[in-house]
Amino acid sequence: MTALLWFRRDLRLSDHPALLAAADEGEVLPFVVVEPQVLSDHRPSARRMLRSIAALHEATGGALVVRCGDPVDLVPQAAAAVGAERVHITRDTTPAGRVRDEDVGGRLQEQGAQLVTTGTPCAVGPGLVLTGEGTPYKVFTPFARAWRDHGWPAPADRVGDDVWLRDGADLLAEVGEDGLERVLAAADEDAIDGPAGEDAAQERWRSFLRDDLAGYDTDRDRPDRDATSRMSIHLTHGEIHTRTMLADLAAHPAADSDAAQRFVTELAWREFYADVLWHRPDSAWADLRDALAGLPYDDGSETDRLVEAWRQGRTGYPFVDAGMRQLLAEGFMHNRVRMVVASFLTKDLHVWWPVGARHFLDHLLDGDLASNSHGWQWVAGTGTDASPYFRVFNPITQGERFDPDGAYVRRWVPELAHLSGKAAHTPWTHPDGAAHGYPERVLDHAEERREALDRYEMARAQR
Repeated sequence: MTALLWFRRDLRLSDHPALLAAADEGEVLPFVVVEPQVLSDHRPSARRMLRSIAALHEATGGALVVRCGDPVDLVPQAAAAVGAERVHITRDTTPAGRVRDEDVGGRLQEQGAQLVTTGTPCAVGPGLVLTGEGTPYKVFTPFARAWRDHGWPAPADRVGDDVWLRDGADLLAEVGEDGLERVLAAADEDAIDGPAGEDAAQERWRSFLRDDLAGYDTDRDRPDRDATSRMSIHLTHGEIHTRTMLADLAAHPAADSDAAQRFVTELAWREFYADVLWHRPDSAWADLRDALAGLPYDDGSETDRLVEAWRQGRTGYPFVDAGMRQLLAEGFMHNRVRMVVASFLTKDLHVWWPVGARHFLDHLLDGDLASNSHGWQWVAGTGTDASPYFRVFNPITQGERFDPDGAYVRRWVPELAHLSGKAAHTPWTHPDGAAHGYPERVLDHAEERREALDRYEMARAQR
């Protein structure tokens, strides 16, 4: 019997429970559907996904079949073409993915086939970690404790290379539009990040464990040091499973170190946000909590001008601008800097957080809906485990603390390369600070901080 494995954000062959389930039935047709708009989408995350698909095609020895179109139509057609009674997937826990999979499952059922879900992208599936009362956790720390106590299975075995249906492309010749050539062409385009695919993910992970894990606890907040794992990109595209990383950490000689445990905690944050989105799919683009429902936000042409300065990294605040320019250039931004630039948009420019969250998803290679939206809400004060409404990140002191020598700023803001040390964080205090074209500050942080606090107090008083 032939089973069909529909790959989505699980573009790997190791530690893949849905692949194992499919292989138990016989030959497996590896199948990907690329929606037409993705092929013409020039956002870094879309191009990166195509590169991951190309790497998976190579890893399957060319057996992967890629079709372009609507999966609600193409997945049932593909199953019928190869006589597959069961289509296997990794459960998609995002709001849009859940709706799509329900539609595909319904269409398959109409033709006497079945959509089978096995596993999730998380070590612990969203919705499984609950309080003693059977309700979702609303705060990270108790969730993380319960998540660790719950535990997770060992990584799944890898199937052999003989599992694939080799004539799948011929059998699906009449199903949809062949998208492989266009995927491979996109994969050949210049990339702003490193290699894509499972092998690249494994190599990056091994490199981090070998070279950077020991200093992670102390160096992870320093954007001037390349001390983070950069594994978020690989996790987003499912080139490695969280469970694999947790198993490797547990087996590491430094498993009990503060650094290793801090890394586990960062993985727990990712799982927490996935859990929150599972229970509250509306929180993807709306406030999770209504505590600040009456908060006034700015809009209009002047606000649009300020937001554009923020997007382009020309606010006159070097630490903010460095982060925004890194985002545009690399499709990545250090997490500490993400918090600072998010605070600047929401609490200095007084703009609602989805404006920034959408900009991030437009440019991030590791754009994950749950982590992105709820990370923004943490800063804005509208989410679970939210930053207190009165906490406003100071872009100057944050820069001086986490980029003490100004190296990060000088890398991404070359107009300030002539300022040595922490002087790069306050160019307006130096006679030649703007000598090479760096812009004046678009606002006074101290004044906007007071304004933000006044607005927050007013919103809270309305409760």
